[in-house]
Amino acid sequence: MSAYFAPAFFSHLLGKCLRRKHPLLEVSKLGFYVLGTFAAVWWPYLYSKDSILEVLSRLAPFERGIFEDYVANFWCASSIIFKWKRLFRSESLRILSLTATVITCLPSMIQQIKSPSNRGFLYGLLNCSFAFYLFSFQVHEKSILLPLLPASLLAMEEPFIFKWFMQFAMLSMFPLICRDGLVVPYFALLALFILIFDAPGQQRVKEGNYLYNYLGATTVRLVLFCYFILHIVYLTMNPPEKYPFLFEAIIMNVCFSQFVLVTLGCNIKQWVLNKPTKLEVDKKFI
Repeated sequence: MSAYFAPAFFSHLLGKCLRRKHPLLEVSKLGFYVLGTFAAVWWPYLYSKDSILEVLSRLAPFERGIFEDYVANFWCASSIIFKWKRLFRSESLRILSLTATVITCLPSMIQQIKSPSNRGFLYGLLNCSFAFYLFSFQVHEKSILLPLLPASLLAMEEPFIFKWFMQFAMLSMFPLICRDGLVVPYFALLALFILIFDAPGQQRVKEGNYLYNYLGATTVRLVLFCYFILHIVYLTMNPPEKYPFLFEAIIMNVCFSQFVLVTLGCNIKQWVLNKPTKLEVDKKFI
């Protein structure tokens, strides 16, 4: 799972090295440290080929298929129309998954190589981890917690996006929570989060909530209404016998659509970080 953040670290550090006085030397040093760390981590398993293969099988459980249960990523959401497991062999799905993940990571990585910055690095962590969650092979529902980590570090700067993402991340895990009998702690923590996050006197960076402006107030209210209705329906109603996982599929697709929206918005925001804000332009003009 640490691979979710690896592209962001790599691109940020590479961008920093390329701006040093001796970039070739700095890149060589970076490569040495990376390979040295990699060798130290793998050293206990290098005594036999079988041990290496066993570790790799645990890291990448390809035999389980491209997805399990109902996780809110691309492969599961689109499987309603495209039966990936029937259309392609596992080997082909691995290549497709790897290609889609790398392509989705590239915009964020390129931005950090061109213009590395601390804020850009946080957005890079969020965008790259989202790319892995949405397109990588064999993703678990709880893996959404990995993009939530950098999102929490951006909560003061992007309060609307963080709150929006947090709510749908929790909804995406709701069927799993119900199976584990954790409904009461789920709602207790959700209520606590909303109370703390919306408490009066919070000081946040006042920038335009571009995602809120794009969606519009009416759309936001409608989506939130569906968000609460899905909780009630899942707890109180039984799905049709012909479609026993209908509610899980609806929850998955609703959450997937919001994750895609947040990913697109945060990638765009990362690329415009170096552009001066309207306030900065006005100050310069004055």
